[in-house]
Amino acid sequence: MMRIGQGYDAHRWADDDRPLVIGGVRFPGYTGLDGHSDADVVAHAIIDAVLGAAGLGDIGQNFPDDSGEFDQVNSIDLLEQAAQLVQDTGWWIVNADCTVITDEPQIAPAKEEMEANLSRAAGGPVTVCGKRTEGIGALGRGEGIVAIAVALLEQR
Repeated sequence: MMRIGQGYDAHRWADDDRPLVIGGVRFPGYTGLDGHSDADVVAHAIIDAVLGAAGLGDIGQNFPDDSGEFDQVNSIDLLEQAAQLVQDTGWWIVNADCTVITDEPQIAPAKEEMEANLSRAAGGPVTVCGKRTEGIGALGRGEGIVAIAVALLEQR
């Protein structure tokens, strides 16, 4: 049996000096995203996709943002934990794919490193691509970053 899950995450730019982390990669010289954890939109979208496909709720149910335990946590670690939850219920990640929507920074130079980080944590292949906003909507005004992910799971 196979199941598909979809995930979504969005974060505004932070007003402090936190680092920008996308797909487990730090982007020096860029303002970070506002969030309880490291605000890694890619990892968060993938977590929601794999948890949803396995019928395990979402990131907020499993890693609540009102818990001090997850304050400034590394989202790659959360992805690893989510993948373990999925495996514990008899599901395996066949693959996941994530689209990052942002004008800055460019995703392509860090794509391979992101995919390696995410695949290692997920225990299955994860691909990432970047898309620009072309000036449309709130993101086109430079208000933050969005990520959309899908994951395919197989029951074993």
